[in-house]
Amino acid sequence: MILSLTEWFLIRFRLRRLFGVWYIFNVSTKAKIEVISEGEVTSPEGFSAGATYAGIKKKSKDVLDLTILCSEVTCNAAAVFTSNKVKAAPVILDRERLLKDGRARAVVINSGCANACTGGQGLANAALTAGMAAVKLGIAAEEVLVASTGVIGVQLPMDKIEQGIGRITLSRNGGRELTRAIMTTDTRPKKIALKVKQGKSEFTIAGTAKGAGMIHPDMATMLCFITTDAAVDQKFLKLSLKKAVDISLNMISVDGDTSTNDTVLILANGLAGNKIISGSGAAALAFQQALNQVCLHLARAIACDGEGASRLIEIKVNGARNLSDARLAARTIASSSLVKTAIHGCDPNWGRIIAAAGRSGAGVDQNRSDVYIENMCLLKSGVPLPFDKKQAAALLNHEEVSLRLDLNLGQANAVAWGCDLSEEYVVINSEYTT
Repeated sequence: MILSLTEWFLIRFRLRRLFGVWYIFNVSTKAKIEVISEGEVTSPEGFSAGATYAGIKKKSKDVLDLTILCSEVTCNAAAVFTSNKVKAAPVILDRERLLKDGRARAVVINSGCANACTGGQGLANAALTAGMAAVKLGIAAEEVLVASTGVIGVQLPMDKIEQGIGRITLSRNGGRELTRAIMTTDTRPKKIALKVKQGKSEFTIAGTAKGAGMIHPDMATMLCFITTDAAVDQKFLKLSLKKAVDISLNMISVDGDTSTNDTVLILANGLAGNKIISGSGAAALAFQQALNQVCLHLARAIACDGEGASRLIEIKVNGARNLSDARLAARTIASSSLVKTAIHGCDPNWGRIIAAAGRSGAGVDQNRSDVYIENMCLLKSGVPLPFDKKQAAALLNHEEVSLRLDLNLGQANAVAWGCDLSEEYVVINSEYTT
């Protein structure tokens, strides 16, 4: 069943504007973008996946912790990795392999062990894992990438990895298993698949992600895998992914910590048979919009599923001097512990919003700034306005809370997403390894 874009978004999210255009869909491309109901990362032509329980994570009902995603043919590939100077072995290995030719065919992923801060042995284990998967798939080891998530400072149990890879059976329906296998403290799956029709061409693009804690701008303890059967030029693919990540996965924060393992990977196998999409024209615009939609959906899903969170917070910053300032202010507000705790307690303490913006490094003039909760203005041109505190508190007691800061200094706008900070977050992270 394929839902229209409008039908799906009325169910899942309110339509909203981003940078002056519709957040999801711009009719100027004459492209039709539809959400595939129950779509998976294996929905694009030629992709298959499978997963198993290898014993890396603690045993529980229906747990999976090792998975493989593979294409029938070699793909053009691109990735964005963590900005943390401490990088996990899989990040180091994948960067080296993608720098060579920007090509890959498969990725093997484990949860329960980050394979970070594991030295030379960790790098060897990452390469060995790729080699084991390559033998399983009958392809070259250099075509296999790896990804890991879990506890830092622990070596991969290679005997369990080897046995687990041997048990994995790949299928076109294996996307659901893959999504389950990459989850750690996530409480729900995060996925989306789109059918895109542009002119006479048609292609599918899909994505899945994990992430609930150690989430902060410049990515997080986050793994994200995007697949498409579109034929896409590798250089354009790399640029397009960066643009999409910059407005989505780099605009979320749960707890202010950036992980060692962050990876966003896209694989384009070209099996849709379209003319190769490069850097200009309607096809390029349609592809960028579809990729933006995938990344925005997954980013919001991660922020909504923050560890212990009960509310998704959207922060809009308007009227900044430039885009860099707009993003900086929005991300700082989204990551402010004081803002997050105020939202959790339904406390309309708007001073925390303007204070966070003021320390962000962005240009801020308090005498020109306006602060809103939903459509209720609490600060106008630097002057506090009288407001009904019970009504303001009620606006904060929703599953989605919208905050807005108008800087009135320029034309640049940005949106960031975060979540409230609860007692449960402290409990989860005080017992993570015990």
